[in-house]
Amino acid sequence: MSPGRVSTQAICANCRYLRVTMDVGQKERRVERVQFETDRQRVIGDVTLPPEGYQSRFSDSLNRPDVTFIPLVNAEVSSLMGGDIERRPFMVISKSHVRVAYPVDSAPPASY
Repeated sequence: MSPGRVSTQAICANCRYLRVTMDVGQKERRVERVQFETDRQRVIGDVTLPPEGYQSRFSDSLNRPDVTFIPLVNAEVSSLMGGDIERRPFMVISKSHVRVAYPVDSAPPASY
């Protein structure tokens, strides 16, 4: 595998996350599908978290005072009033605009 590529190590069948290994000297990470709601939009995307231990919970990333924006990959943005879904490979969402945030209950598709 070439440097910088992500390889899938395991997909937890009964969980909401995908375990990945980064081939750039980083520790193992997991990707969790989450949903955010702002005043006007619903944003669903994947956040990258440590597999266990310190800062491994989704709520830990939301509560970090030194982080103002949450990076998301494979994001879907839609209006709370309905309409089309706009897909983005990467985006960040400002924590100050988030009204509700929670993990999505279903496991991500195997294609991620």
